[in-house]
Amino acid sequence: MNKTIRVAIILALSAGSILAQTAPASAQWRDGPPRWDDRRGPPPPPPRRHHRDRDNGRIIAGGLAAGVIGGLIGGALANGNNGGPRYIEEAPPPRPRCWYEDRRVGNSYDDGWHYENVRVCN
Repeated sequence: MNKTIRVAIILALSAGSILAQTAPASAQWRDGPPRWDDRRGPPPPPPRRHHRDRDNGRIIAGGLAAGVIGGLIGGALANGNNGGPRYIEEAPPPRPRCWYEDRRVGNSYDDGWHYENVRVCN
């Protein structure tokens, strides 16, 4: 849940910064400041704009693309090495050291003793 909230905040911030619009620039009196002998008069008023003159489709598409890319990057960062549980199989115990020795063994037939080659392990 925490990762989801983090990714949503990152997505909202990145989309908001990309979709922010600036005011259009106005370039008046390109020839310098008005003078007393200027007979041209004031500049004409700007043409009236309709709401369809601004192409907001490109801005929205750019914001969506940036949001998707930001979400992918944010998700990769959030799912990175986050210190969660790791399931690693433990190493098997070491094998015992074994060797063969000649040992004195009791004889069950005649209650005597004899020597046999016996495997001995640690």
